[in-house]
Amino acid sequence: MTYPLPSFEDKICPPEQLADKLAALPRPLVFTNGCFDILHRGHVTYLAQARALGASLVLGLNTDASVKRLGKGDDRPINNEYDRAAVLAALESVSLVTWFDADTPAELIEQVQPDVLVKGGDWSVDKIVGSAQTLARGGQVHSIPFLFDTSTTKTLNKIRAAEDKA
Repeated sequence: MTYPLPSFEDKICPPEQLADKLAALPRPLVFTNGCFDILHRGHVTYLAQARALGASLVLGLNTDASVKRLGKGDDRPINNEYDRAAVLAALESVSLVTWFDADTPAELIEQVQPDVLVKGGDWSVDKIVGSAQTLARGGQVHSIPFLFDTSTTKTLNKIRAAEDKA
């Protein structure tokens, strides 16, 4: 017996197919981006809050190469970009997952033309890449405060500390 692929696989969109997929999404369209290496409660809460700001949420995922350039550690990302994209696409709050290999998502944001641009609370609105362009188009920009004191780095540090004790 063969089993069909899960429907969330349809929400994974290579950048070259983005224009067609974007046209089918309801507006207002929200955009956010990040690494989302080891998904945790902070991530899913943030993504649900971002989605609540519009009718669709497009997530721009850092490729493996761009994560490495961010200097998060030699072993990062832990999960490859394809696995990270699939896990994120499986979330109800995420409408579409695409990726970018540049150091910033500036080009992707200009391609998406979001009505609402969102980043986590560690970013001030004036420092969010694409904020000036989004505001100039009449869009909104939000920095959503963190509700939970968690991060992939903290999770990895906890795992490593436990391994060191073993």
